[in-house]
Amino acid sequence: MAMNKIVRVLKPSNVKVKAIANLSTNVESTFEEEYHKNHIQINLFQKTLLTVGAAAVSILDPYRGDMIACLGETTGEHAARYIMNKMEMSSEGSQILSERPRINTKTVDMDYLAKLPEGTLGKVYSNFLKVNNVTPDSRSPVQFVDDPELAYIIQRYREVHDLTHTILQMPTHMLGEVTVKWVEAIQTKLPMCIGGAIFGPLRLKPKHRQLYLKYYLPWAIKTGTNAEFLLNIYFEKRWEQPLDAFYEEVNIEPLVLTK
Repeated sequence: MAMNKIVRVLKPSNVKVKAIANLSTNVESTFEEEYHKNHIQINLFQKTLLTVGAAAVSILDPYRGDMIACLGETTGEHAARYIMNKMEMSSEGSQILSERPRINTKTVDMDYLAKLPEGTLGKVYSNFLKVNNVTPDSRSPVQFVDDPELAYIIQRYREVHDLTHTILQMPTHMLGEVTVKWVEAIQTKLPMCIGGAIFGPLRLKPKHRQLYLKYYLPWAIKTGTNAEFLLNIYFEKRWEQPLDAFYEEVNIEPLVLTK
């Protein structure tokens, strides 16, 4: 069988939200349809094989997004239930679970985000995508999670990953990715994130490794521990929120490197 085939409660801000920022009219049913279209039923042996294979490839090549995604699905059930419980305890998180919003170019008006004032969440996100040459459409659909509710949580994690990079002001290079993984690991308990946080630093260059140990790692641990649960944030309803106000609300202090 080919590998690639198997392969706190947050108070929403009072910022003005424009409907044009989210074009989806029936996202819950859309997710259900996509889930059933892409779902692949696998047995325990197949799941074990996929887990071992995906883990090995991910360690050897951390840029293999398909293998990292596969590993997240085959090992993430318990963590997904933990995330679901955290979201159910939050009014904003519960709304996300109920409405099942998606983040891609079909559901979010990217041109609108690009026209927002500098310093707003939506504008900063738009800038991040352009500078790092990434697109929200790059997140693959969940395939190997049998429970649709848990599958959506994994999908949501994937689709807000670039937003996590954005609010943490971390580029997509290895140092930035490892830093984000530490925050995600502490907050979500996803084995994939824990593995990335532990093994990712092994690939850092000497200069980045020094910065990582002195600044990035302590900051990431502090941020992951003290910040509000980031998966409870309904980003789509906050595009116009100033990032400074967002940081104050969710208790994030941006990383500052001292000379």
